[in-house]
Amino acid sequence: MYQITTPFYPINEKALLDRAALIAGRSLGEIANYLTLPIPENLITQKGWVGNLLETFLGADAGSKAEQDFTRLGIELKTIPLNRDGKPLETTFVSVAPLMANYGITWESSHVKYKLSKVLWIPIEGDRTIPLAERKVGVPILWQPTEQQEQQLKQDWQELMEMIAIGQVEKITAHYGTYLQLRPKAANGRALTEAVGENGELILTRPRGFYLKKTFTKQIIEDWCQSVDQNRALF
Repeated sequence: MYQITTPFYPINEKALLDRAALIAGRSLGEIANYLTLPIPENLITQKGWVGNLLETFLGADAGSKAEQDFTRLGIELKTIPLNRDGKPLETTFVSVAPLMANYGITWESSHVKYKLSKVLWIPIEGDRTIPLAERKVGVPILWQPTEQQEQQLKQDWQELMEMIAIGQVEKITAHYGTYLQLRPKAANGRALTEAVGENGELILTRPRGFYLKKTFTKQIIEDWCQSVDQNRALF
């Protein structure tokens, strides 16, 4: 189908983008069949299946380690499900938030900055009426935050981390932050971890993660569309 043997590991950005371009317009079912991987009926119990499928095809080498997906290239891989209007359907997970032992962490040394330094976005048809195997993969978008975007991400991160540090983690809602938000990150509501309470005491709370808001990822998609031929479709 693609005339490329697997496993594949990109040696540079061009090789990665060329590989990603091969599946633009292809369905998830075609990619899974090429890799001889089973296709679940839905994503209810296998939420990470799409990401794992594309990591396998594109040669991501980080595995489960808290590193950028393409460690040798310094690039993170993010799938982004879009509706029929090309708008993101969900927020994008970036990294787990450190609720304890976070003294001395700065924006420059944070996992959020590390993960977002360079991202390969892969749009996916996300309309729930389309069977999973028939959903198409879109044109790859290699993105780096602009100076303005990084400044706002930094400001959001600092404000959220300050609230965590002074014991206000329980008061943080998804409305905080312009580009970045803090949300519970756990398989179920029974998973708890330690954090600092308002009076400096140890409390148990749900683990939290940093997520990019849909309004921000929508901006990334729109900026890309404006930068290329207007007639070029994402899918």
